[in-house]
Amino acid sequence: MKNELRRYRDEVGLSQADLAAAVSVSRQTINAIECDRYDPSIELAFKLARYFDCRIEDLFDPELDTDPQND
Repeated sequence: MKNELRRYRDEVGLSQADLAAAVSVSRQTINAIECDRYDPSIELAFKLARYFDCRIEDLFDPELDTDPQND
């Protein structure tokens, strides 16, 4: 899943550790999400979107195949 977490974090001048503390996860979790090694839980995705006052879809793009023929 592609994400814009690093861009959002950089825009407000937060370190990974500061963001991690704000949403109650480890800095390693934030790093793994930003490096596309970990997809956040729904709960964490909501926390991050709420923190940045945006929609989950603004932070995360699941890259789903939208062709209904493939369902």
